[in-house]
Amino acid sequence: MNKYKEGDVVQARITAIEKYGAFASLDDEYSGLIHISEITDKFVKDVTDFIEVGDFINVKILSIPQEHNQLRLSAKDVNNELHENKRKQIKETVFGFYLLKMSLPNWIAEKMEEINKKS
Repeated sequence: MNKYKEGDVVQARITAIEKYGAFASLDDEYSGLIHISEITDKFVKDVTDFIEVGDFINVKILSIPQEHNQLRLSAKDVNNELHENKRKQIKETVFGFYLLKMSLPNWIAEKMEEINKKS
């Protein structure tokens, strides 16, 4: 396992994403896990808000278990672009809250009728 050492910053390709993190391939022989807590310093609810399968990102090698070629990786502090959430902004429709405003009186009337029937 002389090819990489702890603390190295290398480029990796994201190969799979799970709820708990992302798997990355450094080359044909070495791969590793970027735990969800090591994606960015920001709150990460969904890993795909920050990275996607196929992305190439820089990762820092945190540890190298001797049993196998699975590395513990971190994307923190080596990828400024990951600090920006990839989630797309919700675009407001031309109707905005208009449809809710129009439906609200009917909802209130239905609920009041339901309450009066129970009384």
